[in-house]
Amino acid sequence: MATVDTAAFAAPHPPPVHTRPTTPLLQRPAGRGVPEQPQPAATLIGSVQRAMRLLESVARHHGGAPAKQLARETGLALPTAYHLLRTLVHEGYLRRDKGMFFLGEAAERLGGSGAAQKRRSTVVTTLAHWRDAIGVPVYYARYQDGEIEVMCVSDTPGNPAVEEWADFRETGHAHAIGQCLLAQLDETSRRDHLDRYPVRSITPYTVRDDHTLLRRLARMRRMETVVERQEYALGTVCAAIPITMGTTAATMAISLSAHQADRLPTAVQQLQSEIGRMLGSLAVSISI
Repeated sequence: MATVDTAAFAAPHPPPVHTRPTTPLLQRPAGRGVPEQPQPAATLIGSVQRAMRLLESVARHHGGAPAKQLARETGLALPTAYHLLRTLVHEGYLRRDKGMFFLGEAAERLGGSGAAQKRRSTVVTTLAHWRDAIGVPVYYARYQDGEIEVMCVSDTPGNPAVEEWADFRETGHAHAIGQCLLAQLDETSRRDHLDRYPVRSITPYTVRDDHTLLRRLARMRRMETVVERQEYALGTVCAAIPITMGTTAATMAISLSAHQADRLPTAVQQLQSEIGRMLGSLAVSISI
């Protein structure tokens, strides 16, 4: 059984930035003998470029750097550097302590967001690879802040994912993803979840009551694959593989049409093999 130990997903990709020419806020009236002096867009762009150079220079000095050194490294006049540094401090991109400048919280958030996007991209690419290699839809989900969250799904028109016709968060007792996540929780957390989302019939095959579900979960071994047959959606069978993420419950899952149920064991073995093969590269990325 393959397990993945990771750190704690994902921020969405930022929208593209569109630039447009700027026009002066104030223009002198024509015909007064004074020529107009419109401010070119390059003036503002140049200021941004200089500010970015200062940020890059500060980032190279983990112990901070004084304004004079930053001005020298970026080739800026000291008054210009001071002005931009004060602005960056005011906006939270830098902080000043005893005459030294350090990256501020706003800059660190940008860095963290970029890293999160890179990790998310790695997970999306990995799931797409598994989808194509095994020929089934692949799901990644985790239990987060008391909720079942499906973080990423990779499918194709020829092999579509299960339609979420009943909220996955409210029907964890009925699908393999939810059962796999609940099986990784302690008994108190399971009962808390079921108090908020009681067992209810979804299909004729759905578990009937909390007591029956809890007994089933208690019998499962810690890292046992969970198989569910038409409990959430008629005509569909699913399997979920538990993934260890420190103290966070997580799972990778697959689904098949019921008439392909005989493929499920082989597909599960393939997914387990893929997880084990890509363990190293995936371990630091699986946190969308």
